[in-house]
Amino acid sequence: MAASPRVVSLLPSATEIAVAVGLGDQLLGRSHECDFPPFVQALPVLTSTKLEKGLTSLEIDRRVQEIVRQGLSVYAVDAERLRALRPDVILTQSQCAVCAVTPADLEESLAAWVGTAPTMISLAPDDLNDVWGDFHRVGEAVGARDKAERAVDALRLRLADLQVRTAARGTRPTVAAIEWIEPLMAAGNWVPELIQIAGGDPLFAQAGQHSPWLEWDALVAADPDVIVMMPCGYQLPQTLADLAPLVERPGWRDLSAVRSGRVFVADGHHFFNRPGPRLVESAQIIADCIDADGKTEGKGWLALPRV
Repeated sequence: MAASPRVVSLLPSATEIAVAVGLGDQLLGRSHECDFPPFVQALPVLTSTKLEKGLTSLEIDRRVQEIVRQGLSVYAVDAERLRALRPDVILTQSQCAVCAVTPADLEESLAAWVGTAPTMISLAPDDLNDVWGDFHRVGEAVGARDKAERAVDALRLRLADLQVRTAARGTRPTVAAIEWIEPLMAAGNWVPELIQIAGGDPLFAQAGQHSPWLEWDALVAADPDVIVMMPCGYQLPQTLADLAPLVERPGWRDLSAVRSGRVFVADGHHFFNRPGPRLVESAQIIADCIDADGKTEGKGWLALPRV
């Protein structure tokens, strides 16, 4: 492989990992959702989604199910533009066909490749250790092993420092992390670990396991101390606009978290659902929510008004 490999990233978290291991200058193209660090927004966009803008969470779920039933992909790849960039490495993922482009979406582009086909690095982390492993995989593939190691060490240290600070709190509230509003889903994979680091006890999901569907009665029965809503791909305004199916349910106002003003909306687009460097900031957001104590907003989160 070239000393300075040409890299395309079709996954927001992979883009952030690539920059963290020193590949910012070697990125040639991105997905339509790769938007951080801000300079990557100037790169050519190589993917698009078949989901219309402005859909509610229920409408998105139904549209995705319809696309899958038809045997189609949720995403389209600009194969011609991708080939024109002549990347040495393509970063993608195989964890969730709904969340981003998968290797299957690239089959047609790679089948028609002229010359040496690029190396494809497909990421599929289940927990925090897998995320750190992805740093190493990317670093190894592009000759940046040492930079990847240093990046992981620094992120682990920040999380360890946060855990020490939150442990000093002495109490561990139960935390319900909501990844989808309708139908209701709890946040799994690495999020339970982030909650524990932030000083809470996670409900409904297990670290390393995919996000489970959540029955309303189970949420009521658990009566969490804190609720953090972090819908996948949603920024704060979109989540706020889509809350009605949850907050208008009979019994919502009776939940302890609601009555105590400990229901929070977090940015699920830039944090939590991107398994890369900003999982550290995601853990900090949860810690800030747990410790809000009357504060109504912070970086990447805000509190719902008490009812």
